[in-house]
Amino acid sequence: MSDRHSVTDAGTSLVDVVSREVERQLAGFRDEVSRQIAAVREGTVDQRAAIVLFSGDLDKALAALVIATGAAAAGLETTIFFTFWGLSVLKRKGAEAGAKGVKERMFALMTPRSSEGLGTSKLNFAGLGSRMLRAMMKDKNIASLEELIEVARDLGVRFMACTMSMDAMGVTREELLGGIEYGGVAAYMADAVRSRVTLFI
Repeated sequence: MSDRHSVTDAGTSLVDVVSREVERQLAGFRDEVSRQIAAVREGTVDQRAAIVLFSGDLDKALAALVIATGAAAAGLETTIFFTFWGLSVLKRKGAEAGAKGVKERMFALMTPRSSEGLGTSKLNFAGLGSRMLRAMMKDKNIASLEELIEVARDLGVRFMACTMSMDAMGVTREELLGGIEYGGVAAYMADAVRSRVTLFI
């Protein structure tokens, strides 16, 4: 009887030892799996779209806004980062520019005062091309750039003006639309690295 208990105790003890060893190894495995899952999540993009609008051309601005509104309507969190010539799209018609130096005032005279002053990238002919394009779009009931801007904002598209470009080109916040965001390349990159769609226009 005593021998039987000894064998049973030895068997139970061995099972305990094996169980603890299996648990120890599984714990390490679980930790490694958790680390790998965290790494995958870190590298996984969100349902976002990040668009850089560098161009100040009417047709390219239209393309950016059409894509942005389409992305937002499809459920993507969408941001347009307006930089350099693209800042003209954000200018308010008739806005006071505030105090500027001579070079900044000259530069302001050479760039559009609002989205309505944008020319086309091809066949502009001193503004005739953009007027014709706008007229043809109106005839075919296609939304204008200004209407697309409103639609985009209604859909929650974020408009971000590049502060470095504003400084370089002498554009002040007073000249731009209200309710927009301001940021530099770090702000754009924070969005871009998490975006499923990134475009440069």
